[in-house]
Amino acid sequence: MSDDVRVHGESGPPVLLLPGGAESCDGFFPGLREGLQDRARVIEHDRPGTGTAATNGELKGATAALSSVIDALGLGPVVVVGQSLGGAVGALLARDHPEQVAGLVLLDPTPINEPRSCTTIERMMVVLGKAATIPGLRGPVAASFRKAALRSAQGLRPDCAAAAERTANLDIPQLARAVRGLRTLSTGFREADLPQRPTVVVTAERKLDHPVRRAHERLAAAFGGEIRSWPGATHSVHLDHPDEVLATVRELVERIAAKN
Repeated sequence: MSDDVRVHGESGPPVLLLPGGAESCDGFFPGLREGLQDRARVIEHDRPGTGTAATNGELKGATAALSSVIDALGLGPVVVVGQSLGGAVGALLARDHPEQVAGLVLLDPTPINEPRSCTTIERMMVVLGKAATIPGLRGPVAASFRKAALRSAQGLRPDCAAAAERTANLDIPQLARAVRGLRTLSTGFREADLPQRPTVVVTAERKLDHPVRRAHERLAAAFGGEIRSWPGATHSVHLDHPDEVLATVRELVERIAAKN
């Protein structure tokens, strides 16, 4: 297997991990790979333009790139586990290549079915990406991200705190490139185009009328799945509720395995 695709485990449904932002798979989901290897084959791959990938890539090409990897492995259909932007990519993969997706666990996904939110995210990242390349602003911008990441690491399980601290050193221009095209993809996204698949959408603790919460509920309904939320869950739910995330993924994997 090539260095940019790693498969862990020898049997069971294949599980494809899709990190948030432009982060690498390595260490992004603490304890998840280890907790699944006894019943699944866990696929780690930094798609083009993210993590340590050697090739550049844009968001609009993400599903084609992932489809090629799944085909090359011969392991499809996969259970997709995606957080934030990885969750949005997972939803797009199911829409574009439904035959390659057996089920999904989307962890506070970027609301690809909410164009207004996606437009705001992309515009904000364009500004931050440019600011991070200006000598006088690069330091303060990076420091603000680092401060927020370190704050979020407080009180977490040691491996989850370490993962949060790694994101403190994120490449802001790379992240800005990773979300480029999000608005266009969201504008063209139709919930009616999604296939029916076993799905759990985990949403952060928000008010019931929050637009992101409502978008997550619609996304879950479109897949014929369910929505879950846990007290105190944040956007980084994979770090502040790792045991619940693992239990949710294991449950879905077992449900899919029982059908095959």
